Amino acid sequence: MTKKTTMVLDEDENEILEAFESGKLKPSRTQQDFQSIARNTMKKNRKINIRISENDLSALQRRAAREGLPYQTLIGSVLHKFASGFMKEAH
Repeated sequence: MTKKTTMVLDEDENEILEAFESGKLKPSRTQQDFQSIARNTMKKNRKINIRISENDLSALQRRAAREGLPYQTLIGSVLHKFASGFMKEAH
């Protein structure tokens, strides 16, 4: 038997929920818009060469293998996240 949990919403959240349920809210973009944005964001239009230690490269290759993706894709993803502010520098 599963328990049904009730979420407590504040006044603003209730207003948004009511507008959504009544059909007053419309998406600002379509699925196709988001797909186009994603494609443009991930376009690979520059090549670079970098020098890194053999140990770091081996570690990245092992990590990529565990994740099930090519190591260059993993490196590109990490760089993108850092450049976009989704990954912060550790202090």
